[in-house]
Amino acid sequence: MIKVYCYSRCTTCKKALKWLDEKGIEHEVIDIKTDHPDEAALRKYYAMSGLPLKRFFNTSGLPYRELGLSKKLPDMSEDEQLALLATDGMLVKRPLVVGEDFVLTGFKEKEWIEKLQ
Repeated sequence: MIKVYCYSRCTTCKKALKWLDEKGIEHEVIDIKTDHPDEAALRKYYAMSGLPLKRFFNTSGLPYRELGLSKKLPDMSEDEQLALLATDGMLVKRPLVVGEDFVLTGFKEKEWIEKLQ
């Protein structure tokens, strides 16, 4: 079963969960705000994903903007970025989907079809 880290007030998360339900794909929903992945989990997910680390950041979120991360991230090491991501689930791009051998960030239907169907 896949894990889906979501935020209950996020419209993209709602859309993604509806998509999973319509496709009959079993999933466990985890509240990214209260039960966000720790640094070790994020490190594992990043390695599994094959994605650039920037794709793990919720660039449209308030914490990202408040911290001025668009200017700071380029000068931060991967370790520093992962440690920062682990401090606040609202910094993490959502939904964050974790399967046995893959990770997806955000809801891009084409990517989801490739991995989940």
